[in-house]
Amino acid sequence: MKWLKRWKTQTLLLLAVIGPGFITANVDNDAGGIYTYSFAGAQFGYSLLWTIIPMTLALIVIQEMSARMGACTGKGLSDLIREEYGLRITFVMMIFLVATNFTNVMAEFAGVASSMELFQVSKFISVPIAAAIVWLIVVKGNYKSVEKVFLTASFFYIAYIIAGVLSGPNWPAAAVSTVHPPTGAALFHVPGYVYMVTGIIGATIAPWMQFYLQASVVEKGVTMREYNKTRIDVLVGSIFAPVVAAFIILACAATLYKSGHRVISDAADAALALGPLAGKWAQILFGAGLFNASLFAASILPLSTAYTVCEGLGLESGLDKKFSEASVFYWLYTALVGAGAALILLPRFPLLKMLVLSQVLNGVLLPFVLIFMLLLINKTSLMGNYINSRFFNWVAWATASVMIVLSVLLVFQ
Repeated sequence: MKWLKRWKTQTLLLLAVIGPGFITANVDNDAGGIYTYSFAGAQFGYSLLWTIIPMTLALIVIQEMSARMGACTGKGLSDLIREEYGLRITFVMMIFLVATNFTNVMAEFAGVASSMELFQVSKFISVPIAAAIVWLIVVKGNYKSVEKVFLTASFFYIAYIIAGVLSGPNWPAAAVSTVHPPTGAALFHVPGYVYMVTGIIGATIAPWMQFYLQASVVEKGVTMREYNKTRIDVLVGSIFAPVVAAFIILACAATLYKSGHRVISDAADAALALGPLAGKWAQILFGAGLFNASLFAASILPLSTAYTVCEGLGLESGLDKKFSEASVFYWLYTALVGAGAALILLPRFPLLKMLVLSQVLNGVLLPFVLIFMLLLINKTSLMGNYINSRFFNWVAWATASVMIVLSVLLVFQ
C-alpha cells in the first residue's frame, strides 16, 4: 500500500504548511459572505457561478502578493503605505477601512444571533457569550495558539460542501453556468445583477484580507527563505474558499431558486428553508456552518482592523505582545468586538441591509487597496528581485479595473 503511505505523507506535509493564507481566504466566507452567496443562488440560480473561476485566479494572485510583500519587507501593508506615501493618505484609508470593517463585524454578530436562533437560543444569550469567547481567544492567547484555533474553524467549512451535495443540484446546468459568462443584457438590464456581482467579488476578495494576511506573515516571522511553504498555504486557501462559495450558491440555487423561494432575510433564513427542500441534515449543516463562520470572522475582522490602525500610526501591535506592551492594539480590538455585539442587540436594527452593504462596500474599496499594493510591490527599492511578474500585474490591474467599472455602474443604476 505504497500509494496510501505516500498520500498520508503528502497530507501531513500540506497540513504542516497551512497557516495565514488558508485562514485569511476562508474567513472571508463569513456571515455577510454566506448571505450574499445564498441570496445570489436564491435570486439568480446558477447564473452567477461564472464569477467563481476569475475570482479564484484573482484571489490567488492578490493573496500571494500580500504574503510576498510581508515576507520580503518584514512590514505590514499599512506600515508600508505610511512610510512610502505619508501619514495623511494612510489616515484617510484607515478611516474607510475601519468604517467598512465595522459593518462587517456587526454582520458577524448578526450571523451568530441568527444561526443560534435556528437552535432556539436567544440572541441575548448567544451574542454576549460569543463576544466573550472571541475576546478571550485573542487577548489571552499568543500567535501560535490563536492560529491553531483559527485553522480548526477553517476546516469546518467542509459542512457547506456536504450541504451543497445533499441539496441535489443540477450538475450539468451548474457546470455550463460556471464556464459561460453572461451577455451584456444580463449586466445592464437584469435588476440587481451588477449589485450582486459586486457583492460576490467583495465577499470573496475583501480589502481587510490583504492587511491581515501581510500582518500575519510578518508576525509569524516568515522570510523569503521559507516563503515557498507560505505560497502553498496561500494557493490552497485561495482555491478552497471559492469552492465553498460555489457550493453555497449551488445549494440555494438547487432548492430556493428552483422552488420559487427567491427572497431570504438572512443566511439563517436560507438554512431554515433548506430543511423541507433538501432535508434536515442540510439545514443543520448550513446553520452550524453559519455559526462557525460568524464566530471565526468576529475574531479576525476586529483583529485585522487593529493591525491596520496600529501599523498605520506606527504603534505596537501583535498577538505575542502583552496588553501593557500593545495597549492601543488590544483596546481597539476590545472596542470593536464590544460595540459590534452591542449594536446587534438593539431592537429593529437593519441587519439585512447591513449584511449586503458590508460586502458591497468591500467591493467598492478593494480597487483602491489594490492600486497601493501594485505600486508598492513593483518598487525594486522595497522588493528587490521579488517584484511582480508581468502576469501578476496584468491580473491584479484587471481586477482593480473591473471593480472600478462595476462601482461606476452601480452608481448609474
